[in-house]
Amino acid sequence: MENIYTITGLAFRYPKGDRDVFHDVNLTLDAGHVLSILGPNGAGKSTLLNCMAALATPKAGDIRLAGQPLGSLSQKEIAQKVAYVQQNHVPAFSYTVWQYVLMGRAPHIKFFARPGPRDEEAVWRVLQRLDIAHLASKPYTEISGGERQQCVIARALVQEPKVILFDEPTAFLDYGNQLRVLRLMKKMAMDGYAVVMTTHNPDHVLLLDDQVAVLNRQGELQSGPTREILQESTLQQIYNTDLRVLPIEELHRTACLHTRLFPHHKEGGQTS
Repeated sequence: MENIYTITGLAFRYPKGDRDVFHDVNLTLDAGHVLSILGPNGAGKSTLLNCMAALATPKAGDIRLAGQPLGSLSQKEIAQKVAYVQQNHVPAFSYTVWQYVLMGRAPHIKFFARPGPRDEEAVWRVLQRLDIAHLASKPYTEISGGERQQCVIARALVQEPKVILFDEPTAFLDYGNQLRVLRLMKKMAMDGYAVVMTTHNPDHVLLLDDQVAVLNRQGELQSGPTREILQESTLQQIYNTDLRVLPIEELHRTACLHTRLFPHHKEGGQTS
């Protein structure tokens, strides 16, 4: 399986910051896998993702993308390998879905050139694959949140990247659309893409059941297979609350559950 990312000794600090957001981060990611970056608010999940996309410059360490130093690649070369799906993206203009997805072909189009038949065919192929071809002529700004997220993913897929980075892709979606996005991410990994997702939700990580990287508030990262890393003690420490990781036999999976809103109850259901 092709290695997509190798990250060693990575550290990041904001220009006026007095401490590292994270330090000594080591990660590897191969094609065909989903890596979930999990942690509390402010732990640096999105910052780490931005470093992987060359949108932020680390203080120290090395990132290699498909074996090449990330810093040695041009933005166009990076865009040919990396697609970035941001949170709740709304464009300034009312492009149609077809026009919006076509923009994903930009890394493959020469400067001042126009999209050609191959680019248009790629758009239709992806729209049909995601079962959203019926949205092609609709304004992107007027479709639902779930449909919009699928269009953003379609735009990423037409880039023909090796890896797709998702920054909290389920943050603004209802429960049904959250599951659809997770299902699509898993399918992309099965198709050979490397997929990276930041999330606050440990249960989503357990559903994907692949690789996880856990960032704590001290900027330390622990990574590995989800079933090995995502233990109750780790989650309780990260979120400072009483969580349980339990097997659900009827569903053939493991779930992360909280115990109750209040720790103690009197008879009759009143809190103490």
